[in-house]
Amino acid sequence: MTAPIKLYRNPKSGHCHRVELMMSFLDVPYETVDLDMANGAHKAPAYLKISPLGQVPAIDDNGVTLSDSNGIITYLVETYAKDYNWTGRTPEEKAQVQRWLSVAAGEIAYGPCAARLVTVFGAPLDHVGAVAKAHALFKVMDAALDGTRFLVSDRITLADVAGYSYIAHAPEGGVSLEAYPNIRAWLSRIEAQPNFVAMATSPIPGPVQA
Repeated sequence: MTAPIKLYRNPKSGHCHRVELMMSFLDVPYETVDLDMANGAHKAPAYLKISPLGQVPAIDDNGVTLSDSNGIITYLVETYAKDYNWTGRTPEEKAQVQRWLSVAAGEIAYGPCAARLVTVFGAPLDHVGAVAKAHALFKVMDAALDGTRFLVSDRITLADVAGYSYIAHAPEGGVSLEAYPNIRAWLSRIEAQPNFVAMATSPIPGPVQA
């Protein structure tokens, strides 16, 4: 019997929650290892062997070590998904999934993720600029979700898992979701999936920016 996957994380990181959510959806046994990042645990030599850039999340799957959340969730579905295709059923769907993974690493990271880094973690970033980028993205996403249940098709895919965490917690970064009904409905559909697991929440700053 193999040991559970070890997930090295910060419990308030959306990147880490992205991986935890995927493992939970796949019903893969895992255990979390919360790193004391304030005291440099992510830069310790032993951890750098797992995550050479000293970042979270990282996993140790019985000797297979990986970092980068999008890389990890791709590995997880390729390794553990049984009767469900998370990466798209057609060439077009696969390309769209990849597009949204790129958005997760780009526009989501520089928009709602960056805004939340300022308010939750005190990161020295341009909060006003990050909020503006978040709203520019959400306008596009809300339109993309008009008439469809999920980002790529009528089925949940990696695209939705990669996008969920920072968008669901955008209000913690001062980014209101009030103007985006399709996004809010999409978030609810993800939260209704079997084995959904929530991320730790942080106080919502006020006033929330529209």
